[in-house]
Amino acid sequence: MKKNLLFIALLILTVSCVSTKSTLKNVDDNAPNLVLTNQNTFVITAFSTDKKYGYEADYPINIFYKNTLNDKINQQRFLNALAGPNGEKITYEKLESCCPFPTKRTDLGAGFLDVYELKWEGQKKPIKLYLNIYEKGLVMVPLGLSLKKN
Repeated sequence: MKKNLLFIALLILTVSCVSTKSTLKNVDDNAPNLVLTNQNTFVITAFSTDKKYGYEADYPINIFYKNTLNDKINQQRFLNALAGPNGEKITYEKLESCCPFPTKRTDLGAGFLDVYELKWEGQKKPIKLYLNIYEKGLVMVPLGLSLKKN
């Protein structure tokens, strides 16, 4: 019973902390739908020149998932398409969910960003990318990364 009350209190606190105005800068409901390769990764043709894209919470990579039943599959499809700056194989790990924001695409009226850490051989310091499964936007390769070669 105490766990349920604690959960409800935490949920109310989280939702009440969400501003009514989104700070996300790169949401685009008219962005093209994502296309899959035969390796179950996304076809990505655009490369970001913005050093904030994906690296800052206000500029997440928007990989809308509502056309699948699995809310993590589009994150995997995106990350599996990437490589290090010189084509290095990357590994990734989800670190946390953070940064609540308002959205009409959830029953609660709020969404969270997922933070992933990417590593590759020869890298000096791992990088963190912010991914958003609730909104659409043009999906690009973040600055400093490349696409995995088939």
